[in-house]
Amino acid sequence: MTDPAQLHQLSERYYLPVYRPHPIVLDRGQGSRVWDSAGREYVDFGAGIAVNALGHAHPALIAALTAQAAKLWHTSNVFVSEPPLKLAQALVDAAGFAEQVFFCNSGAEANEAAIKLARQWAAGQGRAPDRRVILTFRGGFHGRTLATVTATAQPKYQAGFEPLPGGFRYSDFNDLQAAEAAMAAGDVSAVLVEPVQGEGGVTPATDDFLHGLRTLCDRHGALLMLDEIQCGMGRTGTLLACDGYGVRPDVVTLAKALGAGFPIGAMLVGPAAAGGMGFGQHGSTFGGNPLAAAVALVALREIASPGVLANVARQAQALRAGLEDINRDLGVFGEIRGRGLMLGAQLRPESAGEASAILARCLEHGLLLLQAGPDVLRFVPALNIGDADVAEGLQRLRQALEAHVVATRSSLSDAALDTGN
Repeated sequence: MTDPAQLHQLSERYYLPVYRPHPIVLDRGQGSRVWDSAGREYVDFGAGIAVNALGHAHPALIAALTAQAAKLWHTSNVFVSEPPLKLAQALVDAAGFAEQVFFCNSGAEANEAAIKLARQWAAGQGRAPDRRVILTFRGGFHGRTLATVTATAQPKYQAGFEPLPGGFRYSDFNDLQAAEAAMAAGDVSAVLVEPVQGEGGVTPATDDFLHGLRTLCDRHGALLMLDEIQCGMGRTGTLLACDGYGVRPDVVTLAKALGAGFPIGAMLVGPAAAGGMGFGQHGSTFGGNPLAAAVALVALREIASPGVLANVARQAQALRAGLEDINRDLGVFGEIRGRGLMLGAQLRPESAGEASAILARCLEHGLLLLQAGPDVLRFVPALNIGDADVAEGLQRLRQALEAHVVATRSSLSDAALDTGN
């Protein structure tokens, strides 16, 4: 087997250096456990950034992929095939609000489609280009294309890519008065918002904020578009995150868990925006690929099942309780927040900026974990994760945090000695 160090050298040689991977090579997975090329086992609390919603090597997903692989891999959208049609029908039926679906390959593409739909919809209503503003919120994240990175109201993702496309306006998340002021001119055609901000620190929208945005959109004739790329597909305990809020959107974008590891994205469109784009106004070569659709259809059935959604609620409670127990002993978190199996543990001010160092400690103790910014640990395990995996993952997290606290105190002590204090 190739030495991990050699593989990392190859990645440094041949990859565009936009990533900074951990110094291991993952080799295989089963359920919520993964093994690296050296045979070491890890509990997976990151699920490929909320993608592997049913864990690794799920037998039903493997069966769907292999069965479709033996039949038809790709057709292009010049032709119709059965898997994406079945998936579209299942999504419309499950979502409740939707009438139409557009398939693509990723979350950024789904949000790009939503932005274009909003603009075309506004144009169809006779609105001038300067009346087609899209309102988004600080702390949000909507993708890496030029339009979606502009919609992402975080300067760190935009720096160096100027000039950015026009027609976007930013407001503060969970501040309904600010959103109302941002829409006062009547030039906003759509509001794009995450019910739970993922990259922005795992911060849920308040009920009043999301319901208030629905009211504002109705008042101003704007579309309410929900980015559920990370928080959708059962992640918060309901199939769509907006179901848990009781809010009816006009557009929902999905990806990540929709394919449970196979690349696919989707835009679900409700009656207000249905027909907003016509023939030739948008497309995707691989959108609705039969392989992706076949896997996603099975993933949807599994995720929407009562058993999986009940497990989300139960394990979310267990995970949150475990984090609170760790915090009682170690005092490392200032806040634990989120919904369902999408939780964020905010580090205390004295530990600001230490999330990446803690992740490295977790890796040493056999735990795969994520961060959401420099100060938040992000927990997005598989939705079907079992009791033993949650308990073992929490135990390894405790060990990693204990090691981090000891190392930090030792470093501070050494620094004090060096300065003579």
